[in-house]
Amino acid sequence: MPRLSKKTMFAIEAVLDVAFHVGEHPVRSGDITERQRIPKRYLEQVLQHLVRAGILSGKRGPRGGYRLGRDRSTITLGEVVRVVRNLEVETEPSDPSIGSPLAHEVVWPLWEKLREDMMKQLDDITIEDLCQKARSKGLNVSAKPHAGHASI
Repeated sequence: MPRLSKKTMFAIEAVLDVAFHVGEHPVRSGDITERQRIPKRYLEQVLQHLVRAGILSGKRGPRGGYRLGRDRSTITLGEVVRVVRNLEVETEPSDPSIGSPLAHEVVWPLWEKLREDMMKQLDDITIEDLCQKARSKGLNVSAKPHAGHASI
């Protein structure tokens, strides 16, 4: 099955963190890093791409940070995954000579169909859905993580 990369997980966590913690002031990337334990080198790159895609909006400066680009009920998990996938594709080598005719004619088309089916399912899941799921599980989403406690 298509894998869930670290960058994809970090992007989802970052968007959820912004959804939960934005208020009068935008959410600072340093706060996301601290709460979600996302390495800054991954987070900054992913945040920039999420802003370009309109999933987040960013404001620079001392009072800067991130907000959702639109209502969380209209942002889908599929959109977030595609942003990261496009980012990862930029760095992946692509060599059409790799693989046998069996791979090119049978395995890859099947894999692509499975990926398309999964993306359709992800397009039906919104950030609001994930926020509600976190709340229903009793996750403490507004506090800093403590040993033994989950956090979004």
